[in-house]
Amino acid sequence: MRDIPEIPGSVSFPREEEKVQEFWNDIEAFKTSVKLSEGRPRYTFYDGPPFATGLPHYGHFIASTIKWILIFIQDVITRYAHSTGHHVERRFGWDCHGVPVEHIIDKALNITGPKDVEKMGIATYNDECRKIVMKYSKEWEKSITRLGRWIDFENDYKTMNTSYMESVWWVFKQLFDKDQVYHGYRIMPFSTGLSTPLSNFEAGENYKEVNDPSIVVSFPLISDPSVSLLAWTTTPWTLPSNLALCVNPDFLYVKILDEESGHKYILLEKRLDILYKDPKKAKFKVLQKLKGSDMKGWAYKPLFEYFAGRKSVGAFVVLNDGYVTDADGTGIVHQAPGFGEDDFRVCIANKIVTGEGDMVCPVDETGKFTSEIKDYAGIYVKEADKIIQKDLKGNG
Repeated sequence: MRDIPEIPGSVSFPREEEKVQEFWNDIEAFKTSVKLSEGRPRYTFYDGPPFATGLPHYGHFIASTIKWILIFIQDVITRYAHSTGHHVERRFGWDCHGVPVEHIIDKALNITGPKDVEKMGIATYNDECRKIVMKYSKEWEKSITRLGRWIDFENDYKTMNTSYMESVWWVFKQLFDKDQVYHGYRIMPFSTGLSTPLSNFEAGENYKEVNDPSIVVSFPLISDPSVSLLAWTTTPWTLPSNLALCVNPDFLYVKILDEESGHKYILLEKRLDILYKDPKKAKFKVLQKLKGSDMKGWAYKPLFEYFAGRKSVGAFVVLNDGYVTDADGTGIVHQAPGFGEDDFRVCIANKIVTGEGDMVCPVDETGKFTSEIKDYAGIYVKEADKIIQKDLKGNG
């Protein structure tokens, strides 16, 4: 009978885990298991590679541990495949492209836009990126290994390797040859600092809460200029690109007479509080109640004349769509199709714009107004917010 080992009064669980990992390393458990499984049916598991330009943090570990559904753990899936008679190569990968790398280099070299990159040369810029792209690879290897994950770091892959990039182009070519690639046009997050579109993931990486202006703008009706539609926006800089207004066809709107100013306005009945702190005490008279569907097609006077020619294709009218909510604003949403996904969708559906080659987007890749907006040309859009507000107030 074996002697029962003495059990200490207290156990350091982290140290016990380290002992297990040291044992795995001594016997080369992972390498041996992969070698012994050669010749078995191959099991392929695709794992999204991280960036190595920053230190690993809690969010990375959650993503590394959980995939698709919370109960499926990457390491468990591949270990299970191995234990059920499969050969499972597990090569760690590194994402060497995209915004994180460029952002670091731009800050280090004081690059403010594409023109600065052109001056230094694309080849030089790429060399600078390559120098730092694997900066924290050892820290990543240490952290992932400490999690107990079995994966090959010696035969890793990098997305900047020519062989990798060529394989991606090869796959794309196969899809193209099978007519499974289409040319689309969509509204996307955009970095004016990097002058590039962003994925939703990249945009979320730098998500911040900021203070934006909240303004209500009046749009006089063509049929009766004494009546104005009230639209609410937190992006005054998009107003020069306005092409339509949108209301919810099922909501109830009211035409009111503001007794103090003598002006007539139309807005959502539930949102009178955006004009009056206490609608019950405010001095106004309800002149008419109407549904959003009754307002469809009403023409209004545009705030600016920059794109007045768009009237010929149906611009500057009231449109209907269910995306308009009564949670905030006035229930009337101004449409600038170059700067909003819903704006774009609604204007496309109503043939006010048709997409690529027929779009109102008077902002360049650095976020400044182009010469199409002659009064604000060269001004960064967020800096134009206050100027536009002042001009609109001055125009009444």
